Amino acid sequence: MENVAAISPVAFVIVALLAGAIIKFLLRGTKFPYTVGLFCFGLIVGALNRCGLLDGAGLLHESVQAVGNINPDLILYIFLPVLIFDAAYELDIHTFRKTFANASLLAVPGVICSMFLVGGLMMLIALWVPEFSGWNWTFALMFGALISATDPVAVVALLKELNTSKRFSTLVDAESLLNDGTGIVLFMLFFGTFAGSSSVFESPVAEFALVVAGGACLGYVVARLAIWFITRVKGDATVQNSILIISAYLTFLAAEEYLHVSGVIALVAFGLAVTYHGKPVFSPRANEFTEHFWELAAYLANTLVFIMVGIIIASRVAITPVSLLITVGVYLGVNLIRTLVIFAFYPIMKRVGYGIDRREAIILSWGGLRGALGLALALLVSYTLNIPQDIRDQILLMTAGVVTLTLTVNATTIRKLLEKLGLTAVSKAESFVDYSVRSRVCEDSEAYLEKISRRESLNGVDWDAVRKFLPEAEQAPDISGCTDEELLRNIRMRLYATEVQVIRQLHAEGNITTQTFRLLTNSQERHFDSNGALPLNERKLVFMRFEGGAMMKYIIAHEWTRKLFKKRISTRIISLFDLGGAFLAMQRDSLEEIQDFRRYDAFRDRADAIFKQLVGEIQENIANTESYLHKFSDAYPELHCKAMTDKATRMLLSNEKKFVHLLAEDGILTEKDASRMEASINNLV
Repeated sequence: MENVAAISPVAFVIVALLAGAIIKFLLRGTKFPYTVGLFCFGLIVGALNRCGLLDGAGLLHESVQAVGNINPDLILYIFLPVLIFDAAYELDIHTFRKTFANASLLAVPGVICSMFLVGGLMMLIALWVPEFSGWNWTFALMFGALISATDPVAVVALLKELNTSKRFSTLVDAESLLNDGTGIVLFMLFFGTFAGSSSVFESPVAEFALVVAGGACLGYVVARLAIWFITRVKGDATVQNSILIISAYLTFLAAEEYLHVSGVIALVAFGLAVTYHGKPVFSPRANEFTEHFWELAAYLANTLVFIMVGIIIASRVAITPVSLLITVGVYLGVNLIRTLVIFAFYPIMKRVGYGIDRREAIILSWGGLRGALGLALALLVSYTLNIPQDIRDQILLMTAGVVTLTLTVNATTIRKLLEKLGLTAVSKAESFVDYSVRSRVCEDSEAYLEKISRRESLNGVDWDAVRKFLPEAEQAPDISGCTDEELLRNIRMRLYATEVQVIRQLHAEGNITTQTFRLLTNSQERHFDSNGALPLNERKLVFMRFEGGAMMKYIIAHEWTRKLFKKRISTRIISLFDLGGAFLAMQRDSLEEIQDFRRYDAFRDRADAIFKQLVGEIQENIANTESYLHKFSDAYPELHCKAMTDKATRMLLSNEKKFVHLLAEDGILTEKDASRMEASINNLV
């Protein structure tokens, strides 16, 4: 029996991951969310065990029993660091910055308002329902804080399965991460009076500010230390991920156990800092490995968490007709309160950052899922003996009920709501641009088939059978109702995306510096924000860099300042040559992309005016950049020589690394030898 108890956690992990793989396979091609399938499976397993149907199952029974009686701290300390860091690490920094104000509005004043409204709802229930007569405002506000924050674990998992815009999904993602930290802080303000924890400040406002700000500072400091260490190991992917894992858990542990600040906020700050400061300086190969590793870690954690939540609810919650009715009423009240809060802030939110419209406000209201985090906090309450038994049971029941209903009702219907509101619809102009790309694939495949059909080595092939595998030709979408401006904007958006890929490739290959990479990436973000409205030759951030500020102009204009700031001027001019070369590469690639568009029939009827304008915008960029580069090369020939020498050196070393990778892929070099050779090349860089 002792051996069974000892290995039951391992058995649960094995069975849960196997069940997750089967559920994912069964749900492929359906619109049913994977995480909801896991949750329902957990409910069924927990219910079977509670009814005694698993009593003879030995190890399985012990595993389910252990999960049903799990310490809630284990859920927080084992799974949250992985899931919160992964969610923060995947956030697009620019989009997050633009949505931060709206997310913060919902995460701080929104959660506080919701907490008081839910608390008021519970006090009304206490007045009318005798079973809840023991409730007071402390219990009511504690439950309000616990249930008001949406769960990032549930929300992030769902967003990955839905086809929502990057801008809107980032807002929902950011709100769930931030309000989760707020909810825990508010919860602890009330729960601490029963758990015996002491407060540094008498003012709850000061306490709240300290906990949030302290968490953010801790996460940022740990991230910078981790980045500093990782950059010293020169691209070792294994070490990089080991440091990130250790740092994520260390951040959460130090925040919650020793510094008593918000662990969730600390993890969010840690993830964002690693993304912004770390990704550009980490090696591309290590970054790719990191992305795959954390994607797998998040998948495993989500699979275990949602099955565990289902088992815990089915195992622990006692339901009576009255309690069931109250729970459904609380669920409806919580959804109504979230809707009221969002629409109360809607006049502000629609004017801040990217803004939101009424359709997105409705999705925000309905998409406020609750999950493992709220349940873990309710379990903390259920284990606190200073709280009356009936209050503990009621908080656990209502939390479990709201979690169950949001995951089984809200999560399963939100896709249909998105479609009903038209938030997943694609415009005719966008679908036409997409069609033009797909038609290129089709035409290229047909040309390749025609080419190989003439090879003597393939005589005797049943070409009619092979032809069946060609991409199916599509009917071009009707764009008679689209204006040239709509088409122009959508083509620009496609070109913006192409330019971003060029920037990333140049940086990944080591052909441009991190400074150039960041500047060009920032310049592209303005264009994405414009949704194609900005012309391709609207490049203020790039050309302002060439022109220099007032201070730099003054320094260059006077001999004594040129001597005094010689090193700074040299660094600046060399960086401009790097920037100019990269920008020209982007523009020439865009010209090639336009020529590819024009080669195919999709745009033949309306191509001339649109492509003439686009080509003109790009050629203006090329002319202006070449003019700046000629000016600087004439004025600073030595620096031009050094910049070109540095660039050629980077290209040579980049080619060496490519060749090493090729030899490793062909089996000529072992992975160990390839890693050693790459490390020696990185040391030269």
